[in-house]
Amino acid sequence: MKKENKIIENINSEVLVELVNTNINIQDRIVLQGVSLTLKKGDFIYLIGKTGSGKSSLLKTLYADQPFNGDKGIVLGYDLKNIKPKQIQELRRKIGIIFQDFQLLIDRNVEKNLEFVLKATGWKDKNLINDKIDEVLNMVGLRDVRKKMPHQLSGGEQQKLVIARALLNDPELILADEPTGNLDLASSKDILDILIKLKNNNRAIIMATHDLLSIQSYPQKTFKCEDGVFAEMI
Repeated sequence: MKKENKIIENINSEVLVELVNTNINIQDRIVLQGVSLTLKKGDFIYLIGKTGSGKSSLLKTLYADQPFNGDKGIVLGYDLKNIKPKQIQELRRKIGIIFQDFQLLIDRNVEKNLEFVLKATGWKDKNLINDKIDEVLNMVGLRDVRKKMPHQLSGGEQQKLVIARALLNDPELILADEPTGNLDLASSKDILDILIKLKNNNRAIIMATHDLLSIQSYPQKTFKCEDGVFAEMI
């Protein structure tokens, strides 16, 4: 049976994101006009631009945190023009979202932060939960801090924990909003190293950033948001 408003058949299964002639809003104001973007497995793109230029709002559009305004918007098979509330939750479980301000549960240790997300997304088996927590912490180099509280971690370690949390449900698409914005140079390098490894493991990544040094050190396709225009930098 065909599910309502879900794209079941994808001609090119490598395409994870397709936007066509999409306007990006901040509240009622259009900040980017006519955005068109195709993202495939293993792609890594940077979004750059001043604060308020539409970078974060573009990411929010992709995970349906604000209404879609465009000709076509498909993310992981979901039609953003017609998506239902139940489908929004399904979509977000399939996307790894990395926030600049961490949004960790400060009253729970590293392990319990991750366990909370797994249980909230339907995991029940304690052994499987334990194994998955070990797996993602190992991926980001945090296996030895499992029992520490968030305030006992450095800024770089907290951001690694955020990445680990984003990987819990094996997302093909990762959206990172200024993941190195509050970090020192060494910690920023660690975060970019992790993201590049994820890209090389066939995950697609969109990273909004002001960190021009990272862009120079880890060059990838880059799009600039400026004066309402979304354009690839050549």
